[in-house]
Amino acid sequence: MFRSGKSAQIRVLVNKISSRRNRSSSLGNAYQPKNIEGKQLVRRNDPTGLTEGIFTMIFPPPNVTGNLHLGHTLTATIQDVIARRQREKNQEVLWIPGMDHAGIATQVVVEKKLMQERAVSRYDLGREAFLAEVLKWKNLREKDIRENLKSLGLSFSWEREYYTMDEMQCTAVRRAFIDLHTRGLIYRDRSLVNWSCALESAISDIEIDNLEVPGPMGITVPGYERNITFGELTDVAYKVLGEECEEIIVSTTRPETILGDVAVAVHPQDEKYAKFHGKDVKLWHPFRETPIPLIFDESVDKDFGTGAVKITPSHDRNDFLLAKRHYLLHIDVIDDKGMISEGFGVFSTLPRFSAREKVKESLAELNLLRQIKPHSMILPRCSRSGDIVEYLVRPQWYLKCQEAAQKAVKAVRSGGLKINPPEKEAEWFRWLENCTDWCISRQIWWGHRIPAYKCTSGSATEWISALSLAEAIEKARSIFPEGKIDAISRDSDVLDTWFSSGLLPFSVFGWPGNPEEVQQYFPLNLMETGHDILFFWVARMTMLSLMLTGEIPFREVLLHGIICDSQGRKMSKSLGNALLPEQVINGATLKDLIKQTELFHRSGIISDAEMERSIQEVTKTHPNGIPECGIDALRFTLCSSNIKSHFVTFDTAQCHANKLFFNKIWQATKFTIKGFENINPTAEDLNRAAGNPSEMDKWILRKLSQTEETVRKGIDQYNFHVATTSLKTFFYSNFCDVYLETTKPNLNAKNPQAVTNLLTLRTCLHRGLQLMGFFTPFLTQELLNHLPEAPEIPNLELLTVGEHIEEILKICATIRETKSRNGLTKKDNPKLILWADSSFINHLRKHEGTLKTLTMIPEIEILDDRDTFNTHNCSIKSTALHFCCFGIKTTANLKANPAQQKLTKLMANLEKLQAIVADEGYQRSAPESKKEKHQEQIKRLTAEIKAIREL
Repeated sequence: MFRSGKSAQIRVLVNKISSRRNRSSSLGNAYQPKNIEGKQLVRRNDPTGLTEGIFTMIFPPPNVTGNLHLGHTLTATIQDVIARRQREKNQEVLWIPGMDHAGIATQVVVEKKLMQERAVSRYDLGREAFLAEVLKWKNLREKDIRENLKSLGLSFSWEREYYTMDEMQCTAVRRAFIDLHTRGLIYRDRSLVNWSCALESAISDIEIDNLEVPGPMGITVPGYERNITFGELTDVAYKVLGEECEEIIVSTTRPETILGDVAVAVHPQDEKYAKFHGKDVKLWHPFRETPIPLIFDESVDKDFGTGAVKITPSHDRNDFLLAKRHYLLHIDVIDDKGMISEGFGVFSTLPRFSAREKVKESLAELNLLRQIKPHSMILPRCSRSGDIVEYLVRPQWYLKCQEAAQKAVKAVRSGGLKINPPEKEAEWFRWLENCTDWCISRQIWWGHRIPAYKCTSGSATEWISALSLAEAIEKARSIFPEGKIDAISRDSDVLDTWFSSGLLPFSVFGWPGNPEEVQQYFPLNLMETGHDILFFWVARMTMLSLMLTGEIPFREVLLHGIICDSQGRKMSKSLGNALLPEQVINGATLKDLIKQTELFHRSGIISDAEMERSIQEVTKTHPNGIPECGIDALRFTLCSSNIKSHFVTFDTAQCHANKLFFNKIWQATKFTIKGFENINPTAEDLNRAAGNPSEMDKWILRKLSQTEETVRKGIDQYNFHVATTSLKTFFYSNFCDVYLETTKPNLNAKNPQAVTNLLTLRTCLHRGLQLMGFFTPFLTQELLNHLPEAPEIPNLELLTVGEHIEEILKICATIRETKSRNGLTKKDNPKLILWADSSFINHLRKHEGTLKTLTMIPEIEILDDRDTFNTHNCSIKSTALHFCCFGIKTTANLKANPAQQKLTKLMANLEKLQAIVADEGYQRSAPESKKEKHQEQIKRLTAEIKAIREL
């Protein structure tokens, strides 16, 4: 606030005001996002001088496989809002962006590209040449992703950008592996893994899509010309040795694995097999022509099929564990490429699903095939290749997780690590309390090659982890007798991508070679990401951090939901409801959307059937395409859902509506700037006005103060939808539709109240836009740059506003609603007749101008006598509040409205009852039963009136 006597300060303000004349003309006629969103953003809320602390956060790295999708945009927007809020609180914010090399995903994309363009495989090129091709792809995509991120107006610490295979990250990965291997936490073993035959690699659980198959169904499988049928249960008979005509029937969905059966198991309490209990029962294997045992195990489901199950330890998770308990053999049937292994006669070298049919034919010939029947099942498919996942026993590298998992559980239970929303804690405990060792090796070429060497000396073999071949040789010589080494070779496998990204909370600060920065910035304040990778990334970051630094990697975890369309369906390319950010930002025709779907098909991402379904869906959902919405509208809309919900709904219609909302703010700003130009207030005028707000000024300024509190609290509690709703309520319902309208008569007449109105308008826009800036940085910057310089009205939170203002606004809203319902316009010459009781009539008279403006009825008569009011021959009569009634006289020929007639009758009855119960004599002497009856009637009438008004 400017004070008289400060002439120098006033002169500065006068100069600033003069320099900003005619700003309304330089501000476009309407909000056009493309005209402002390419401009360089200036951080307005960077802390100056001493900060209150340090806030650190990393951006979950997008895969270098393509452009950003809406999920990335959601993550980036959430984190940007948080970062901007922390800077406003005078925190030094370190928000670090980066990208992930995405081992399997990137390799698959490049392999498909090479096959389509040059008809060559990675094996044709060789490892070095293939990796050079991947590097070309990575450099191209990395540039596009970076530009996409920068276009979103994100306030990253770009100078600290990381890439999960840059030199700093490579050093951290090698050091972590060697440290953990040396301590015995990483070991090598043969165990059952998820295997993609198309990739010829182990894959993680997150790279598996579980497809529900309700019954017999043909499914496309890579490498097969025809669809393969799934959803069938085959019953096969095993003959009991020594028992004539005795057989045990097993049921299987995978007949080809019968070749590797090593036993048949039943439940020990299954009465169907009680006669075999306690006996050494042998069954005859028809293809290997060898006996296999009948065993008893409580894990067998008595109600599945016949209650007897075949045991194939090399190709089934449950069988693998059961075989360990009973010391059974392992027989590998399927090789890395999905072919039947050598040693199985006519079945050997057949593709696994071709072998399936031949096995069934052979069983029929041996009279052992009992029946094939429909069966619902869950089919695991590799999300990268579309292949059906096999379970194979292969030598892999494993990380022991149990001890670190227990510490991670304890960290959450003790409050040292906070998970938000809290209901996700149950999932955290479920994963970690049942945590098994983590398979960290992959049999692909793109990624961090494992720093381990296989060393042999005579019959002895040792795996040695080292930074280089020379270091490995030196270590080996210290292990083998006389330092003799016969052979040494580096493992060709690479590490699971989650291993390298699991180090990011400390590796981005230079761990292990930069202890000063690690000590200053680690652990992170917040880890924000999608709830679907709570275990695969968040838990693994926590376990690796506990193993390597002894600390939890972050103090709090914020999990957001999965992006869904307006119908609540998860966005998917195959469904045709997946949207790219640029389609929403720039708009897209239906033709553009169909072209995008066809591109997905050509790239091998979706099948023929999926493309057809996708085109049908996009034609139905977006028949007119997607309108241009802009970056700010996309950001604002993404934050308008409860991001902590399991699903986050995104609707392009809502996004476009938010663009129109921004135009409302744009026009309000132009109106305010034009007002300053027309009124041309001096600094002295503004200084006087700052201390003299009217009741309506106080009302809107108090609303502004409440909005500021709600928005900041909403962001701090990660309830962004509360913040965006509050902003829309303030700008739409309070500022534009009410307060700004009440200023028009004053500004047009240039009366003394006009300068106060201008200052209030400017204060609301300036501070309101700063709140919008958390979500809409481009709109905020553009409009704030055009606002005139002026002092702000201080101490908004201390302003007091009479309750009568809200009551008057409710009356205006009711009258507008009544006009709208009856189709009344200005040409109908409406006249408003108002009556109020003695406690309220003075407020009506004081705000007569506001009533005229907001009801858009220029002629008003305010009465203090109820009887006089009742004698007026109004076309419409109604009650706004219990102490105020209104009527409208009009020249319009109103059509009979049954609902309005009923409402009028109900209102009259309600008024009569309210007058009765308000009488002092009634209150003194009426029986309680009568009072209760009247209250029930009032309650019923009120409910009926409300229902009709809502209709």
